Amino acid sequence: MRNSSLILVVLLLLTVFGCTRQRPSRDTAIHLNPNMDDQEKYQAQGSSAFFEDGAAMRLPIEGTVARGSLKENSIYYTGLDANDDYVEQIPLPLTRALIERGRDRFDIFCSPCHGRTGYADGIVVKKGLLPPPSFHEEDIVEMEVGYYFEVISDGIRNMPPYKYQIRVEDRWAIISYLRVLQRSQNATTNDLPESLR
Repeated sequence: MRNSSLILVVLLLLTVFGCTRQRPSRDTAIHLNPNMDDQEKYQAQGSSAFFEDGAAMRLPIEGTVARGSLKENSIYYTGLDANDDYVEQIPLPLTRALIERGRDRFDIFCSPCHGRTGYADGIVVKKGLLPPPSFHEEDIVEMEVGYYFEVISDGIRNMPPYKYQIRVEDRWAIISYLRVLQRSQNATTNDLPESLR
């Protein structure tokens, strides 16, 4: 009984003193497998005696595509058809959810300059930026949706490119909302169904 009490006290003292060190140790850490910390590797733009050209960085094998980077549907990713003409139809099913998503993205990315209704009266324009064209001008309304996609992606004049900030599907959603916005601002009673006139 006495031996077990003595062992318990010693263990308790070791635990207390082991956990209450006032400063970190200056000793190097113990590494059971040090080659995991100091393994040989090539740095970017480094040289290598292994390869004939002496460069450590290798070019991708010709004809390969990184996983998730294959863009088979060129219309969806470029807004251009096989003849490099702008497409006239949005390559996604036109749904209420797509239009609502487009409105959300439009309000975030486009309305600061173009205004919420597309008349180029956004807050940035009111602060002195050169106003963009109104989305309701006749020549802008007549543009193909592929043109809008290209402008959103690559920018134009003082508008920056948004291809790095807005996903492809969201760009098409913005365009779908823009078409609805244009239609709403230029609608006539002839556009209504007969029962609603």
